[in-house]
Amino acid sequence: MPSNRETGNAGEKLAAEYLIAKGYEIQHLNWRGEGCEIDIIANHNNTIIFVEVKTRSGSYFGWPEKAVNRAKQQHIARAANLFLEEYKIEKEIRFDIISIVRSKSQHEIYHIEDAFVP
Repeated sequence: MPSNRETGNAGEKLAAEYLIAKGYEIQHLNWRGEGCEIDIIANHNNTIIFVEVKTRSGSYFGWPEKAVNRAKQQHIARAANLFLEEYKIEKEIRFDIISIVRSKSQHEIYHIEDAFVP
């Protein structure tokens, strides 16, 4: 059985591939700054998209996107502000969640655009 880290890494790879196939340009994977992390930062239609990826090996404990609670959203927003300041970016932004449920032979991807407003 894969570790949580391995499951998460595999999910982030699937999410990046999914976004690329939909025309998104990936800017950063696992961007880190001052104790914060953003799974994927992408550019699409002149908008910077901050993507939180949640992956589970089943839905027994609930859907992955439910793990992005208010505290997690605030953490992501703080990281996004750090990123925007560091790179001096002034564009429209959006926060998305990609929820992935994996099994040995298949996976289900659920992309929630504009998932929250911090």
